[in-house]
Amino acid sequence: MSEDILYKKSYFSRIAELGKLAPEGFKAFVQFDQAALAPGALTGKLKELIAVAVAHTTGCPYCIEVHINNVKNQQATKAEVSEAIMVATALKAGSALAHGVNALNAFDGGAPDELYKSSYFQRLKEFSDLNGDIFKSFIAFDQQAMKPGELTAKEKELVAVAVAHTTGCPYCIDIHTKGAKGQGAALEEIAEAILVATALKAGSAIAHSVNALNAYDQ
Repeated sequence: MSEDILYKKSYFSRIAELGKLAPEGFKAFVQFDQAALAPGALTGKLKELIAVAVAHTTGCPYCIEVHINNVKNQQATKAEVSEAIMVATALKAGSALAHGVNALNAFDGGAPDELYKSSYFQRLKEFSDLNGDIFKSFIAFDQQAMKPGELTAKEKELVAVAVAHTTGCPYCIDIHTKGAKGQGAALEEIAEAILVATALKAGSAIAHSVNALNAYDQ
């Protein structure tokens, strides 16, 4: 193995070694992962689309590869996959922008002890005055990414809820949970989307273990 190459598809085969090194924990994760991705209130196809989106926010190339193959087996089209990725892109960027309201609080001095309050999000419009053209460009992209297309508005909001849990943005969670509810999503559907995100975030850590094994062996 070249020490200069950190990611190769073939490295992923080493993940089985974790089952021998930490058998009980690995087995428990696999069982959870399979349960989280199994069809339930959400279809297997939608769960795999959510998984693809989340894999792009965790930045795990192994997870992207695995779940693209899975979603193809669920008969998803390239256009549907692309829309899910665009939602993930909008949410990851949106998380950075949303946290900008905390930066404004800190910059103004005497930031309140409560770091997150729904009312703080109202400060977001200040970026329109501070960086008007860039702010408007982002809003236009965000709105386009969330518009119904190959995926319905409800499906996109469920993808957004899942991604918001991986970016850790409380403002985004609030907005898109309400958005999903407004599009007719049941709480059971929202919960399943969150558990897919949970499985993928954990799965990213598991998947990267192959890099740790490579590093340990050098």
